[in-house]
Amino acid sequence: MSHLVNTALTTPGSVVVVGSINVDQLIRVQRHPKPGETLIGTSMEFLPGGKGANQAVAAAQLGASVRLVGAVGRDSQATVASAILTSAGVDQSAVRTVDEPTGLALVSVDDHGENTIVVIPGANALMGAEAVQASAGIIAAAAVVVLQGEIPADGIAEAARRATGRVVLNLAPVIELDADTIRRADPLVVNEHEAALVLAQLAPHRGVPTEDAELVSRLLEVGVASVVLTLGAKGAICADREGTNAVASPTVVAVDSAGAGDAFVGALSAQLAAGVSLLQAVRLAVRVGAFAVQSRGTQTSYPTVANVLPTVNA
Repeated sequence: MSHLVNTALTTPGSVVVVGSINVDQLIRVQRHPKPGETLIGTSMEFLPGGKGANQAVAAAQLGASVRLVGAVGRDSQATVASAILTSAGVDQSAVRTVDEPTGLALVSVDDHGENTIVVIPGANALMGAEAVQASAGIIAAAAVVVLQGEIPADGIAEAARRATGRVVLNLAPVIELDADTIRRADPLVVNEHEAALVLAQLAPHRGVPTEDAELVSRLLEVGVASVVLTLGAKGAICADREGTNAVASPTVVAVDSAGAGDAFVGALSAQLAAGVSLLQAVRLAVRVGAFAVQSRGTQTSYPTVANVLPTVNA
């Protein structure tokens, strides 16, 4: 093992995350219920979440200068949603307060660390093109702009248009976007299921391959500049003009996989903002994701520069 500080960011550039801010209602169950079945849960708590906020926290705790563009409600849940953003040092001056309730994610986690999630957008649904345009200057000044699928499609498209730096598009969940917006991604970060859905959007009249490497190759063929295909415990595949590489993940005991993908994206974005190559950024990101699954919660499970990251066994 090695200290994260040994791979810390040297001259961190600015990261702007345009995305969702939620409160996670986290329910623990021994196993997930079958359709029509009622089970007794073991615990429940409210924690800060949302893919945008999660990725902002992950990047900030790794040393990046991070600003978040998003929206929360005028309710008490907004305080819960912003607590770790504040302690992580994320600039929230571009977070709007609106009349809709703060976004809510209903998260169920079983004893094997597997989760199911239902998201109610709330204030996040107001992050369309007009709201994003209000932060156009902030977005244009960023070294890296990070986007996900939990705000309206026109808001994502507007942010991609305004970006002059690198765009990291984590299209999760997969929503319908115009091809030009998807092709602004450098990289597009998706899992296997999401990759197939994105490919179907970009090349609707062609079949979708089932092999991971072929999925990545086809996404490059249809105009995506670079791709990171996340594979959970198996690591990731990254591909750009320098080539295609498989990156193994450390072997750890998973306690809770919720938010691990966001930890990965935050770490990746922080490294890219510091000028690190895509391959090197992915190598750190898989370690950060592996760290995150070892404890419960989303933002509460993310490492800082003081933590020790798991390493890949030789």
